[in-house]
Amino acid sequence: MAERGLGDAVHSALGARPLAASPLGGGGIAKVYRLEMPDGARLVAKLGEALDIEVSMLRYLADNSALPVPRVVHAAPGMLITEYLENDGAIDAAAEIHAAELLAALHSLDAPALGAPKFGFDGDTLIGGLRQPNPWTGSWRAFFRDQRLLHMAREAVAAGKLPAGAMRRIEKLADRLDRWIEEPEAPSLLHGDMWAGNVLVSRGRITGFVDPAIYYGDPEIELAFSTLFGTFGDPFFARYGELRPLKPGFFEERRGLYNLYPLLVHVRLFGGGYVSRVESALNKFGV
Repeated sequence: MAERGLGDAVHSALGARPLAASPLGGGGIAKVYRLEMPDGARLVAKLGEALDIEVSMLRYLADNSALPVPRVVHAAPGMLITEYLENDGAIDAAAEIHAAELLAALHSLDAPALGAPKFGFDGDTLIGGLRQPNPWTGSWRAFFRDQRLLHMAREAVAAGKLPAGAMRRIEKLADRLDRWIEEPEAPSLLHGDMWAGNVLVSRGRITGFVDPAIYYGDPEIELAFSTLFGTFGDPFFARYGELRPLKPGFFEERRGLYNLYPLLVHVRLFGGGYVSRVESALNKFGV
């Protein structure tokens, strides 16, 4: 959809033409705009491909959890319109504590309680615009190995972003996951893409989480991701630990192991310095 046709498309969808449309950052592969509507409402319009998957994920979270996500106002091929959520970008200690409470509640929703059979999801999802396979799997260790670690490494190799030597090291690590990963008691519902760009906050309170990449897995992979780019720190983990105590070894070992997945996502998308970060992480596990 051409940008100049945005006003026409919104009018066709909602029966009203926006007074203004301002580009918003952080859209990744999509173009995102804040809309000022005649009735005073503010909305967000996203233009791109595969938005039907994002719509289904937002609705799944809205229907099955208390996690704040933007309400879907309109969905059509190539365009998604949601409510606008305030965001000042300041994830301070108060916001971290609020985030911990929200994510602890999300992670308390296990697969059996929501009718999901195992680890995975009912259909593939997306992370950074890349396919994220979610076949139902009885073992978390096997799911993480095959559908996260090896899958994204192979995608990065196929795209010419990951050297063959690094791939061999990842395969060696994948054969040894039982040294570090135990099976969780039950799969938990995850947002799946927990970094600061997907966390909306205003005046010390979380207003919403956007751009989900949902599936059922071990919450530790989500917690690890939240540290990779400094999204959450001590206030978050202190409060989260009060609600859902962390098992020994998370910060020392499993955090680095699980963060190989988002690092490989970044290798597949951008290459460059992320390859060295993957190799540094592999060094810590002796492969």
